[in-house]
Amino acid sequence: MIEPHHRRLSIGSQCELVSIARSSYYYTGKGESPLNLKLMRLVDEQFLQTPFYGSRQMRKYLRRQGYFVGRHRVRRLMRKMGLEAIFQRPKTSEPHPEHRIYPYLLRNMEIDQPNQVWCADITYIPMHRGFLYLVAIMDWATRTVLAWRLSNTMDSSFCVEALEEALLKYGTPKIFNTDQGSQFTSQEFTQVLKDADVRISMDGRGRWMDNVFIERLWRSLKYECIYLHDFEDGLRAKAGIDVWMKFYNEERPHSLFADDRTPMEEYNRLKAA
Repeated sequence: MIEPHHRRLSIGSQCELVSIARSSYYYTGKGESPLNLKLMRLVDEQFLQTPFYGSRQMRKYLRRQGYFVGRHRVRRLMRKMGLEAIFQRPKTSEPHPEHRIYPYLLRNMEIDQPNQVWCADITYIPMHRGFLYLVAIMDWATRTVLAWRLSNTMDSSFCVEALEEALLKYGTPKIFNTDQGSQFTSQEFTQVLKDADVRISMDGRGRWMDNVFIERLWRSLKYECIYLHDFEDGLRAKAGIDVWMKFYNEERPHSLFADDRTPMEEYNRLKAA
């Protein structure tokens, strides 16, 4: 798919043409050993079941699986994955002390229209020989995934790319809500929202329930796609996730909607109303 020695197109241009972050192409495994990657895969699977597990409980779980590792190692791997047992909220991204935190705007708000509120979140994606990070932009009312990007780093660029794609394809929401992660509080990300005249809302610390439905998206994605395929690299992961996201949006009935409507059917129905 990507030709490293193409005469006319740089690797960056080719990545842009196939909608994959340049960092995903250069993914090499981040230096983690095969054992650590196995431990991270086990931790990721268990965290979906018991998001209240901290490093102490996760260490006990790993020992029951036959992996006698220390708590410090488990804590380091969970931090690398962005997992922290604060109530049930996985902390994939951490706040930056110099970034502005915006107020929470959704309290007591009825959200029932497309493009009324969008939200975003990041999750860890295990692969056969490494891992990536995935961000998704979702329409709150209809649960439609509007855009997504993969990256092997936790900087803000892949989040900005996903946001710009969603704005280009679907217009402008009234409010954009995220957690207080540094990717979403960054100047690069918030400036795109300001330029589009979108009001910025951020969850208060510990308000894990605010994005609980996007956490359900991650759970479905991992059990129905990621864990079944054990992708070899970023390009294969991107292709597989692309197939599943289209299935989720356009074919998979959502339990929230009547008449077995999919998220995209609900989005289009409400837009036309």
